[in-house]
Amino acid sequence: MDDSNQIEVPPSFLALFTSPAGHRLLQPMKQVRERYELCEDLAQMLVEQAQAARFKSGGGERETLAKLEVALSDPGSGLEPGEVSWVLTRLAEIVGWSWP
Repeated sequence: MDDSNQIEVPPSFLALFTSPAGHRLLQPMKQVRERYELCEDLAQMLVEQAQAARFKSGGGERETLAKLEVALSDPGSGLEPGEVSWVLTRLAEIVGWSWP
């Protein structure tokens, strides 16, 4: 299949898989794209859960995201640390919350 017909991976996600000098990908593009789709889907799926958790706890946005960070950082989640950060940043972006 032609790569031009595939989902475009945003630069913020590509950076997770780019060499420190920024010249080349450290993983094949197919794998990067698969990881991106997983992380984007996860961020989208967490929207409702995050909003409900914040409402139930009465806590703030950052507190809710910090709790999700702990859960997603568990080795059983299957996410790398950079991916966890990206998912939380994307989730905050979707729901309009502030996150460092």
